[in-house]
Formats: sequence, C-alpha cells, structure tokens
Amino acid sequence: KGKYVLLYDPLDGSGNIDANVSIGTIFSIYRRISKNGHGTMEDVLQPGYKQIAAGYVVFGSSTMLVYTSGDGVHGFTLDPSIGEFLLSHENIKMPKRGKIYSVNEGNYKWWGTGVKKYIKYLQEEDQLSSRPYSGRYIGSLVADFHRTLLYGGIYLYPGDSRNQNGKLRLMYENNPLAYICEQAGGRAIDGEKRILDVIPTELHQRTPLFIGSVEDINDCERFLKEQ
Repeated sequence: KGKYVLLYDPLDGSGNIDANVSIGTIFSIYRRISKNGHGTMEDVLQPGYKQIAAGYVVFGSSTMLVYTSGDGVHGFTLDPSIGEFLLSHENIKMPKRGKIYSVNEGNYKWWGTGVKKYIKYLQEEDQLSSRPYSGRYIGSLVADFHRTLLYGGIYLYPGDSRNQNGKLRLMYENNPLAYICEQAGGRAIDGEKRILDVIPTELHQRTPLFIGSVEDINDCERFLKEQ
C-alpha cells in the first residue's frame, strides 16, 4: 500500500557462487500508478523511462553500491570497520569509447549476421580506431556491466536462433542497468530501439541487450541495421 514499486533481481550471477566470482543485486524503483488498495500489475509493467531510481550492489573484492535517482550516477563502497557505505565514486561518467567488449562467444554459432560481423570487426587490427578490442566476459551481468560502466566499451547479450529475445529480463535486469548507463552518458538498446522505450507486456519479459559507451553502441547499431 506504499507509494512506490520495487523490482529486483536478488542474486544476479548466482551460477558463479561456487566459483567465488563476483555476483550482485539489481533493483529498479517506479512511482505507483494505482491509487488505493494493494499494488497491481499495471504498477509493475511500466516502461523503463518512468523509473525514478535504479541501482545495483556488487559483491566482489569489495562490496559496492551504485545507484542513480535521475541526477547522475554515484558509487558507494562498504567500509566493514564501521558498517557503512562511503561515497567512493562520485558522478560516474562512462567513457565515450572503450577498448573492451563483453559477450558470451560460445553462442557465436547461433548469432545473426550483424552480430557476427561486429565481433569480427572488433577483433581486427586498426590503430586509428584502437582495434583490436580486448574480450572480457565474467558471466555475471552486474559484474560485466560494472566494468563497462567504469572502463567503457560494450556489453552485449543478443538474441539468436535459439532465443530470439535473448535471456536477460527487461524489468529487473535491462531496464535498471539501461537507466544507470544513460545517466552516466552511455546508451542501451535492444538492437532496434532504446531499452527504456520498450513497452513491457509481462513481468518476466526478455529482450536482447546492447549496452555501453555511446560510440561503441553507435558502431554496433550500424552493423545490426545491415543484417
């Protein structure tokens, strides 16, 4: 009966726990639409551009909270000695271009032509465009995105011939990270349009995700339009 709606992925990257790899929690907050009684599905199924706050916590070599309330992105690192999160990364800005791409290349066989050509483009040598890029893939979305946020580059989980919409969930993975990304100066698309403009139709809806530095997303988008 509160004023807000919370959507969250409580343990992103849970398959990596036994390997002691970084995992995290992702959350998204909206204003409630309905006026009375308990919340409704209408309150939940709002497009990402209506978020009023979003963030994530990374559990890695340190525990870090990154969040935005629509006025920039800020990071807080847990100080275990006092049990408090301290501001460690103020007004985070994503580089306009990076040198790292992050994708599960084990799915290469099932990708569309545009994605395949784009990855090959990143692997080609060209000093003028700082290629080849380095490949980094943790397999924990929140950890891969956190690196992309700080260092720039691109993270992608495209749809393929087996899973047309990919595997990432729009409401509690893609939307909150897209909101953070845009607030830090980056871009996030589903291959055709802005992630935050996707109109949700179901709670566990999946969409492809291409997220990262503006110039890298622009390059990727050009390849996707050609396929």
